[in-house]
Amino acid sequence: MTATQTSTIGESPRMPAIEMLDITVLSGGPSAEREVSLQSGQAVFESLKRLGHRVTLSDIGPDDLSALDREADFVFVALHGDFGEDGKVQAELDARGLPYAGSGAVASRLAMDKAAAKTRFREVGIPTPDFAVVNGGNLAGLGSQLSAPVVVKPLASGSSVDTTIVRTDGELPGVAGAVIDKYGEALVERFVDGPELTVAVLGDQALPVCEIRTKREFYDYQAKYIDDDTEYLFDLDLPIALLARVQAMGLAAHKGLGCRVFSRVDFMVDGESMEPYVLEVNTIPGFTSHSLVPKAAARVGLSFDELCQWIVQRSLDGGM
Repeated sequence: MTATQTSTIGESPRMPAIEMLDITVLSGGPSAEREVSLQSGQAVFESLKRLGHRVTLSDIGPDDLSALDREADFVFVALHGDFGEDGKVQAELDARGLPYAGSGAVASRLAMDKAAAKTRFREVGIPTPDFAVVNGGNLAGLGSQLSAPVVVKPLASGSSVDTTIVRTDGELPGVAGAVIDKYGEALVERFVDGPELTVAVLGDQALPVCEIRTKREFYDYQAKYIDDDTEYLFDLDLPIALLARVQAMGLAAHKGLGCRVFSRVDFMVDGESMEPYVLEVNTIPGFTSHSLVPKAAARVGLSFDELCQWIVQRSLDGGM
């Protein structure tokens, strides 16, 4: 039976009254997710202009902070990956006394470090797949900790960049070694085979769960941003109890890392046991036409413009 979902934790988010503001939207940046960030920033820029705000769209990076020199009432951070999602730009904004969208520097840094975040999940009782952090010094001993199938990924990156499912132990040293060569270390995580779910968190509410289905091996960069046949489903043939548990776990993960205002929490569900596992929390999720937080917000009646305005106002109010 298809499950009918709602925003089950609290009432649906409400659109605040609009106060016209001078807003800087930050996009681009130095990370491998730069192109996606440019798309997110453009979408947010256009939305805030439609709402009547005075908006400036600025590319930014650690070597050019001039975008922060202009006087603004608010900064909407649409930077994914390095510098934007790892707490660095948030720390700079804090130092300048500029209010901004989303989580603070500490929570952003914690969420971006996948191993640190997973350690925190375990501390607060949230299931997450077994994992190991490997580098050139301990790669040879990895087999005693984890065996295939596993997922190998950078420790602090997003959009599934340089992420690989390794299905045999023989492949593991080469794949992990390539990530180590590029990033210095790698996260190796037990592969969970089953439905891939995500839940958006707005304030203290978890929105309806979305299942992602792709014709690729997994929801990789191509499936996220380029493919037109990736499916995002809210009418799910999954138990209501499972969906409610995923919502509760998503909200707990968001709060457990100290996130505020909004995030997206990614899950894998074991297809045999139907046990859900949190993979990570995204503190600056995408705002593109393919992005999942806008899709979930629309599901509970918030348009893209209303979502952007909600984030601005809730951030200014200091809301969790």
